Amino acid sequence: MDCCHAKVPAPVKSCCGGKPGGGVVKPSAEAKYYCPMCPGVESETPAACPKCGMALERNPSLGGLEEDGGEEREMTKRLIWAAVLTLPVFVLAMAHLVPDWQHVEWVSGEVSRWLQFGLSAVVVLGAGGAFFVRALVSLRHGSLNMFSLIALGVGAAFGFSAVVMLLPGIFPASLADAHGRLPIYFEAAAVIIVLVLLGQVLELRARAGTGRALAELMGLQVKVARRVTDAGDEEVALAEVVAGMRLRVRPGEKVPVDGVVVSGMSVVDEAMLSGEPVPVEKVAGDGVTGGTINENGSLVIEAKKVGAESLLGQMVKLVAEAQRSRAPVQALADRVSAWFVPVVLLVAVVTFAIWLFLGPEPRLAYAITCAVSVLIIACPCALGLATPMSVTVGIGQGALLGVLIRNAEAIEKLAALNVLAVDKTGTLTEGKPVVMETVVMPEETMTEDEMLRLAAALERQSEHPLARAVLMAAETQQLALPDVENFMATPGGGIAGVVEGKRVVVGKAGYLREQGVVDLTELEKRVTAAQGDGRTALLIGLDGHAAGALLVADPIKASTADVLAALRKLEVEVVMLTGDNERTAGRIAKELGISRFHAEITPQEKHALVGKMRSTGRVVGMAGDGINDAPALAAADVGIAMGTGTDIAMESASVTLVRGDLRGIVQAVRLGQAVMRNIRQNLAFAFVYNVAGIAIAAGVLYPWTGVLMSPMIAGLAMSFSSASVIGNALRLKRFKG
Repeated sequence: MDCCHAKVPAPVKSCCGGKPGGGVVKPSAEAKYYCPMCPGVESETPAACPKCGMALERNPSLGGLEEDGGEEREMTKRLIWAAVLTLPVFVLAMAHLVPDWQHVEWVSGEVSRWLQFGLSAVVVLGAGGAFFVRALVSLRHGSLNMFSLIALGVGAAFGFSAVVMLLPGIFPASLADAHGRLPIYFEAAAVIIVLVLLGQVLELRARAGTGRALAELMGLQVKVARRVTDAGDEEVALAEVVAGMRLRVRPGEKVPVDGVVVSGMSVVDEAMLSGEPVPVEKVAGDGVTGGTINENGSLVIEAKKVGAESLLGQMVKLVAEAQRSRAPVQALADRVSAWFVPVVLLVAVVTFAIWLFLGPEPRLAYAITCAVSVLIIACPCALGLATPMSVTVGIGQGALLGVLIRNAEAIEKLAALNVLAVDKTGTLTEGKPVVMETVVMPEETMTEDEMLRLAAALERQSEHPLARAVLMAAETQQLALPDVENFMATPGGGIAGVVEGKRVVVGKAGYLREQGVVDLTELEKRVTAAQGDGRTALLIGLDGHAAGALLVADPIKASTADVLAALRKLEVEVVMLTGDNERTAGRIAKELGISRFHAEITPQEKHALVGKMRSTGRVVGMAGDGINDAPALAAADVGIAMGTGTDIAMESASVTLVRGDLRGIVQAVRLGQAVMRNIRQNLAFAFVYNVAGIAIAAGVLYPWTGVLMSPMIAGLAMSFSSASVIGNALRLKRFKG
C-alpha cells in the first residue's frame, strides 16, 4: 500500500516523502500546517515535525495569516523567563572568579550549588522541556535531528551535575577539586537552553519573513464584494460570488474578481500585472482582473473567474505549491542529513573516550565539556534549511516581480539554461497585427485617412483577423466610419460594398480582379517590396480602379531586442520556432539577430525540435503563449508561458510571466541563477560550519592553544547557524532582476 495514503496517528501525518532518499511527496493543498523541510509531513493543528523537530508552518494559501506567530510568541515568553532564571545561575557559577566573593559561603559553598541546581532544573525541564519532547518524538520515528543532539548535550551536562548533587558518593574522591567538590555544569545546561531558545526565536522570525511574498499577494484580495440586484446593491462575502454575478466597483475600491465591464467608465491601476504605473482606461466590454484598483469611476462588472480560478487565485496557489516543492539539489543535503546525527554521536563518544583516557587532569571534566560541546554545536537544521529557505524566498520574490515559478526544479533548470526556443507571434512580436502604412496611388485625390476610413467601414462588417487591425487604426485616428450597403465577403479573397456612393473592394489582387478592378500592376509593384519585409498587403479598389493598399504586420515588441541582447550576455542561445511563412520569419530573425530559426512548422514539429535540442545534452527552455505552443512547452526542460496567452499554455509551462513581458524571461533566468548561488552558499556554510565547529568543539586546537570551547559558546554558535542560513536566504528579497 502507498504509505502516503495510509492512516497515521493524528495530528501529524508523515510518509516516505520525508525520508532522505524517499519519493518526493507534495503536501496536500488543503493541509493547514506543513513542514518546509520534510515533504509529506502535515497537520490539521499546530505541532512540531516528528522528523526534524521544527514547528510546522501554516499553509498561507489557505488564508489565516493573522494566526501566524503563535510558536514565536510562545518561544519568546520561554526565552524571557528562562533568561531571568539563568542569570543568577551564571553569576553564582562564575562567582569564584571574583576575589571578594571567594570566601562568601552562600556564593561559593553548598548553598550556591543547590541554588544552581534548583534554578537550572526549572530552566532545563521547564523552558527546555519542549526540546526533550521533540527529541523523544524523533527517536520514536527513527529520525534523529537537532533536538536529539540538544537533548543529549544538555541532558548529559545537567544529568551528570544532578547525580553529583544527589549521589556524590558514587564518584571516586580523585575526581574532586582541592576543596573536595565534584564539578557541576548547571550554568552550561541553563545557558544552552536560553541560547537555543534565542536561536529558535530568531529563526522563527526569519522564517516568517520568507512567506511575506504570499502575504502580499493575498493582501490584494478583497473580503467582500458589492452585488447589484433589482432591489439595490448589497454586500456579499467574496466566497459567495459566482460566475455571472454582477458586481459594482466604486472609485478607490479593488476589483473583487476577474470579469468584464458591463457598464461605466473608469481607469484601473493594473501595476500588479503590468508593473506600469499608468492606469488603463476601462469601458464596457473590457476585461478587469481581481486585485487591481479602480481609480476614479464607477464600474459594473460581470464576474467571469472567481476564487481559485481567478488570476490572483492561481498566482497564490502556484506560489504556495512552488514554495513547498523540493529542488533536486536538496537530495545532497538529504543524503548528508541521513548519516549526520549518527556520526556526530559517534564523534561525541570518541571525544569523551579520548579525553577521559588520554587527556590531562581533570580528565572527566574535560571529557564531559568536549563531548557536550560536540553535541551542542552540531546543527543539522542549518543543513536542512539551506535549500528550502532559498527556494521559498526566491519563488516569493519572483511572484512579486511577475515571474510565477511552478516548482523548485524549474529554478535549477533556469539557472543552467543555455538554449531558449521562442515562438514568434505573441512572444517576440505583439501578437496583434497593426496597420503599419497606408499607400495611396498618385492619381488619387483622397488622403491616407480617407482611404483608411473607407476600408475600415467595410472591415467593421468582417470577421477576418486583420479586420481588427484596420479598425484599431481608424480608432486611433478618431475617424468616423460611414455606413455600408450591399456588403459581401468572400472567404480567402476579400470584401466589397458600397460606401458613400463608392464601390469599395478590399482584399487580395486576384479578388480585386474578379471584382472588376483594373490597373493593378503598378499597385502590386509598390507593395511587393513591403511584402518582402513580412508585411501583409490589403489592396483597395475604388469604383473599378486600383486606389491604394493597407500594409499590415505584427510588430516586434519594444523590449524584444534588449531582451535578446541580455540573453546573449547570459550565454543563452535563442532559436525561433514559428508556424508563420519563411519570408516573414526570416525578416524577423534578421532584424533581431537570431541566427537559427524554423518556419512553417506544426505544433508537433515544435515538440520534436525541442526534444531534439534536449537530446544533445543542453538545457532547453521554451517560451510561448498559444495553444499551439503547449506541446513544446511541456517537452522543454523549462517551459515559459506568457501570462497574456492561453490557459493551456500556462498549464503546460513551469514558469509563467504574469505581465506577458519578455523582460520577465531575463528576470527568470537571473532569479534562477541567484537562487542557486544562494543555495550553494548556504550548503557550503552549513558543511564548513559543522565540520569546523565539531572539530574545534572536540578539542583539536587544545594541543597548540590550550583553549577549549565552552558548551555555552557551542550553544551560541549553534543557535545562530540556522539564523545565518535564513538570513542569507532573505538577501534574495533584494533581487530586482
